[in-house]
Order: sequence, then structure tokens, then C-alpha cells
Amino acid sequence: MKNIKASTIFFLFVFMFSNIGYSNNYQYDSLKIKISQMLIFGIQDVQKVMEADSMLEAYSNSHLGGVILFEKNISKKRSKNQLKILVDEIQRNSQIPSFIAIDEEGGKVNRLKPKYGFHQTRSAKYLGDINNLDSTYYYAKLTSDLLKELGINVNFAPVVDLAINTSNFIYKAERSFGRDSEKVFFHSRNFIRAHEENDIVTVLKHFPGHGSSRTDTHKEFTDVSDTWIVEELFPYHKLIIEDKADGIMTSHVVNSKIDDSMVPATLSEKSINKLLREFLDYKGVVFSDDMQMGAIVRNYGLEEAIVLAINAGVDVLIFSNNMLYKDRVDPNEVISIIEEGVRDGDISLLRINESFRRIQNLKKKIKLIN
Repeated sequence: MKNIKASTIFFLFVFMFSNIGYSNNYQYDSLKIKISQMLIFGIQDVQKVMEADSMLEAYSNSHLGGVILFEKNISKKRSKNQLKILVDEIQRNSQIPSFIAIDEEGGKVNRLKPKYGFHQTRSAKYLGDINNLDSTYYYAKLTSDLLKELGINVNFAPVVDLAINTSNFIYKAERSFGRDSEKVFFHSRNFIRAHEENDIVTVLKHFPGHGSSRTDTHKEFTDVSDTWIVEELFPYHKLIIEDKADGIMTSHVVNSKIDDSMVPATLSEKSINKLLREFLDYKGVVFSDDMQMGAIVRNYGLEEAIVLAINAGVDVLIFSNNMLYKDRVDPNEVISIIEEGVRDGDISLLRINESFRRIQNLKKKIKLIN
């Protein structure tokens, strides 16, 4: 035994403990498969995808957890038909059925626009202003019916941020139901109910609250320490209590009231593991906001950000790849970084297993897998 190398012991350990308790013909899941399930990537525009996109190869070879769709993935002609073909092709290439995600909040944040032949939507602000819960359900049901028809099973919505700062991008894009936390809760609950009826995952965002921000995390470091209020947690708390929170997306805001180390919430263990998991008793899947947004990439390297996010409690990392080709992130690079993190002891195997279990449970809940 004394002559056995440490690396050999490590890989024996990984083999034994990475094969625990999952039965859907994947009972011998490797560490790489579990890591791959923690990743959602954006793909190229629709023409390149259908011709020869390396992302489809990645789905076939790497068991990626899902894809996020944007307007660039919608063909200008025969839009609905072509999008359905694309979604079916992604699932056909998926070794494990995939999350097919989209940001379909309604209003200005709307990928499935009328100019492509899809129905007219209403913004959260419009619905909050008229304050008719039946209207919120009605428009959300139109959207969820469409997503079901297309094969899209995750909607990164609703936004449960409170409209505190009326000059920030959340308010200007009409993404919030309002300033009142009760109103936001009730409208969000109706939005979620309309999606539940079609087995579509909804993801609350942006935890622990982006509504008071003065700057935009898409572009830069964003500190809400002086403007954030505890009331911003109320919609999350109520929706968690009522079992309406299958997914929660973290924001990249910095909030010293929660974590005085001044790291973005996505990378903050105090924000996710302590506040969200332990204090608010959230058991579901935590999705990161796009890991390629300015608040992250301008302040952290890729490896550092990935390791911090997973250790903080993020289950699914999102890489939209909405950037120049040379700056896009390759799935295999991310998988290798996480594998190396586990091998070096920077990421615990327990964390990978926790995330994998939550992801598979959510896929079972919406009948993606048995």
C-alpha cells in the first residue's frame, strides 16, 4: 500500500464516489458527465448551427446539461418551424435530455418577437401597472403554450427584482412588476403557475436583488451595498415557502450587507450557501447569470470565477457565448477546469454530486428523464 501513488488513490476515490445513487441508465455516471450536466451554453446563429456547429458535437460527446437560445437562433423565415427543428436536433444530439432555455420575460426582453410570427407579449411593468393577476396569467400561459410547442423547457423568468431605482436597466426595460414586494410576489406566482401547467421550469431572478442597482452587471462592477434593502428577499422567501421556486438565478451584484468580502453574489458562499440555502431553506437548482458578463470577466479569470461559483453553491453555470468568436468559451475547456479543480482539491466532489442530484431531480420533475 505504501507504494500506491496519491494520484491513483484519488482516482479510485472519484470512481467510487461519483457513482452514487442515480438510476436512469446512468448509474455509472463518470465525474465528467456530472460536471457536463452543470453547464448550459449558447450556440451560434441558426444557419451555422444547422450546417456544422461544434456545439452540437459537444452535446454528443460531453453530455452538456443544456443550451440557451437567443434571437440570433431564430430564422427570419418559417421561424417557428425552423426553431422547432433546431430544438429537436439539440435533443437528438443530447446523451441525456437537455434543458432548452430562453429568456422570455415578455415586453422588451422577448426573443420570440411578433416580427417572426409569434404572439405579442406584455412587459412585467405593464402587467404590474394594470395589476390584474388574471392578465398576468393569461399572457404567461400564451408564452408557456408556445414554449411547450417548440420544445423549450426552461424560461429564465420571472424577474422578481423590486423597482427601487427607476433609472437602472431593470426598470427602463420594464422588467419588474413593481416596487411593492407583495405585488411582485402575486404576479410572479401567476406567471409561474402558467408555466407549471406545461411542465416548464421557471427561474426567479436576480438573487439577492438587482432592483436598486445604479450600474449594469452586463458591463461592469455593480455595488448595491448602499441601496439594497432586505425587502428584496420577500418574493423569494414567499415563493420558496409555497414550493414555487424550482430555479433561482444569481446576480453578479456586490452587496456588503450580505458578504463583506465584496465578491459578486454568483461567487459568494455567504449569498448562496448561507443566505439562500440555509437561511431561506432553498432546496432547488441555482443557476448563475451569464458568466461572460462584464462584472465577472473584467474582474476575474475564467478558472477563478468557475471555482468560486461552484464552491459558493451554483449548480448550473451559463455561458451565453454572445461575443466575438475569438472570445467564446469552449465547453471542454470549462469541463477541464472543473475536473482539475476536483483533482487538486479546490472543488469538493461533494459539491459536484449535490449539483448533479439537484439537476437530475429537476429534469425528472418536468418529465425530461425518468
